[in-house]
Amino acid sequence: MTQRGSPVRVLIVDDSAVMRQLLTSLLAEDPEIEVVGTAADPHIARERIKALNPDVVTLDVEMPHMDGLTFLRKIMTLRPMPVVMISTLTQRGAETTLEALEIGAVDFIAKPTGDLAAGLPELAAELSRKIKAAAAVRVGARRAAPAPQAARPPQPPRPRSTSGKIVFVGASTGGVEALKALLMGLPPDCPPILITQHMPPRFTTGFAERLDRQCPMRVSEAAHDDTIEPGHVYIAPGSHHLEIARVGTRHVCRLSEGPSVSGHRPSVDVLFRSAARVCGRSAVGAILTGMGKDGAEGLLEMRQAGAITLGQDEESALIYGMPRAAFECGAVMHQHSLARMAEAILDACEANASHAGPTGHGAHAA
Repeated sequence: MTQRGSPVRVLIVDDSAVMRQLLTSLLAEDPEIEVVGTAADPHIARERIKALNPDVVTLDVEMPHMDGLTFLRKIMTLRPMPVVMISTLTQRGAETTLEALEIGAVDFIAKPTGDLAAGLPELAAELSRKIKAAAAVRVGARRAAPAPQAARPPQPPRPRSTSGKIVFVGASTGGVEALKALLMGLPPDCPPILITQHMPPRFTTGFAERLDRQCPMRVSEAAHDDTIEPGHVYIAPGSHHLEIARVGTRHVCRLSEGPSVSGHRPSVDVLFRSAARVCGRSAVGAILTGMGKDGAEGLLEMRQAGAITLGQDEESALIYGMPRAAFECGAVMHQHSLARMAEAILDACEANASHAGPTGHGAHAA
């Protein structure tokens, strides 16, 4: 974490001289960021990390001599620090990036494609935002926190009723790790779960497939008109908003390519508002780690409609932005650590509908 008022010191690691120059020039436009050096491969990067002590490293996923994942593992083992991956938008790049986020990278930025000049202002803004957010992350504390939960074996079915509840979860930066830890704490016959995780197209397909392999329940990328069933998790595609709708006696997934909401598509607010509208007291909402405030207003609507609403606490959140915004606007009934969140969701699903009145700020669970 940088001292207040001093610029964020960045080391750029990329085998492409063009990309090193592009990233350097884009970051030079932000007075709150200083590029202290560049490196063409991990061997040079290792020496420059020692010499320059940067606050954040940007790391190309694919490099010669030592690939980005191998180098990232070494960083996280020997000298944990915030790392932002620079990824390609290919399927292989997406899979490698998801693995990097599980290993400990804070976030990722997709390399520009197509009309480079037209996309530069947006790329510059994304770079600056994510690098400054990464500099504020307590990497050591964060790496230790989810480990006991993530290492737990799949939970046995709980014999108690879940009262027909449906669970809605929103996450952004840090969500790849957090969602895996959350789902590993739930049983195979968990209530239906709909998730909006901020992620570009192509990445959500691989993300859902990884979770499906690793977690006890079925996980898939949501498709339009999917019937929502227990024991199944539905991930919003990176290109579409995800909502819940009722068709006769069934609940189904609805996808749309509408405009961005709260700066995002998919948007957590869109998912949560549909939960408030369609499910009311039968919904349970949880907002996890992430930058910004997407989901805060939607979660408040869920609470006002009678749903139980939960937020990840500051100590366990990689970025306490979205949970903070939801907490401060009164949307969150109870805050919990990531390690406690799965149990809290199951408890909420088993609660009867008489809970709905305000309960203050709730308890902070360990």
